[in-house]
Amino acid sequence: MIPPLQSLVKYDNAVLVSSTKEKKVKDKLLKSGGLLPGEQKSEVPQTEDILNSILPPREWTEDSQLWVQYVSSTPATRLDVITLQEKLDQQLQQRQARETGICPVREELYAQCFDELIREVTINCAERGLLLLRVRDEMHMTIAAYQTLYESSIAFGMRKALQTEQGKGDMEGRIGTLEAETKDFERQVAEWKLKCEAIEKREAERREADAKKHKEEVAFLENHAKQLKQQLETFFAPKK
Repeated sequence: MIPPLQSLVKYDNAVLVSSTKEKKVKDKLLKSGGLLPGEQKSEVPQTEDILNSILPPREWTEDSQLWVQYVSSTPATRLDVITLQEKLDQQLQQRQARETGICPVREELYAQCFDELIREVTINCAERGLLLLRVRDEMHMTIAAYQTLYESSIAFGMRKALQTEQGKGDMEGRIGTLEAETKDFERQVAEWKLKCEAIEKREAERREADAKKHKEEVAFLENHAKQLKQQLETFFAPKK
């Protein structure tokens, strides 16, 4: 395991643990509430204990040796706060953190800065530090909830997009079918229109022929009646 990266939280110098086995025994005693050899039980939690519970020590293995680094219990001065701000700005610039939007680098650096502020406040007032710890944990829970909501909204959006694409394909197919049916209906309408025009033309020609034939028959009958009238007049005329 490689040594941890530089952090904005102030730590003491790393301490070499003689062996991994001894470290496991020590952790087991601490978790079970037991005491290490040479230690005495204290009723009031010490500042170091509170700091270690808020900011657990960092551990890493180097050259088969286990190293532990506890958070510093040295009170911070005004100069330390100014230095912390300068380091924060420097780290933001060096690690090319984005100024806006979601940026894991910026989130990590500001979290380290907040942890360092909690460390500084806890040294002066443990209760205030524990209250800030609750605020930090609540912020982490809120951010995690927003991240879950964001991821679920992204998944929901992707599902809706896929459904839209599938529905789009179906709709395009339906539109193509309707357009083909429309063209077929237009073709049928054109055919029936041509048939109607042909029928109207044929009926007009038939009516014209019937009217002409009727007119000729009327003229023939009128001429025949005129001839018969002349013959009757000649027949009944007195002889001289």
